[in-house]
Amino acid sequence: MSQNTLPLYAIVELLMRLAGIDPQIGNYKNHSERGDNVLVKTTNGTIQLSKSLVLSQFNKPEDIQKRDLESLASRFRRRLRKAKG
Repeated sequence: MSQNTLPLYAIVELLMRLAGIDPQIGNYKNHSERGDNVLVKTTNGTIQLSKSLVLSQFNKPEDIQKRDLESLASRFRRRLRKAKG
């Protein structure tokens, strides 16, 4: 794994864990890395993850506490729907 590339499946696994807390998070669409953070777009909105959290999911997922996931899930931003008409 290159230093500048995060494992995609670790991001998807985090989203699956977060969706267990808030099903409205939706499914992975894409992501972009910005500094120490990763902006993840889902089918329903966006969520920002730290690279260190993604690497924790990759290396030792059991170390990520449920309360940390709950806090992160609460920061999910739903996509605003455009009005039709």
